[in-house]
Amino acid sequence: MFLIMLRFSDNKAAAAEHMQAHNAWIAKGFEDGVFLLTGSIEPKQGGTVLAHNIARAELEMRVDEDPFVASNVVTAQIVEITPGRTDPRLDFLRA
Repeated sequence: MFLIMLRFSDNKAAAAEHMQAHNAWIAKGFEDGVFLLTGSIEPKQGGTVLAHNIARAELEMRVDEDPFVASNVVTAQIVEITPGRTDPRLDFLRA
């Protein structure tokens, strides 16, 4: 499982220009069954994505295709997580 931190860069002002394509990138991640959750880093510092069922190399390529990343609106950091203990509702994440 991976946590992707998308932090705004100095090019944050270009976000509006790429928002529709970025949202399409997010939608594709959910459609493909890779993304589990997206959300904002508050206060307005960027966003996060929780991803699973993908190899790191594939995820890195997917993240590079995000229009926000490609246009330097955000910088991406990928953190790999090996789930240990979970609430029973999240047991599927340990599979």
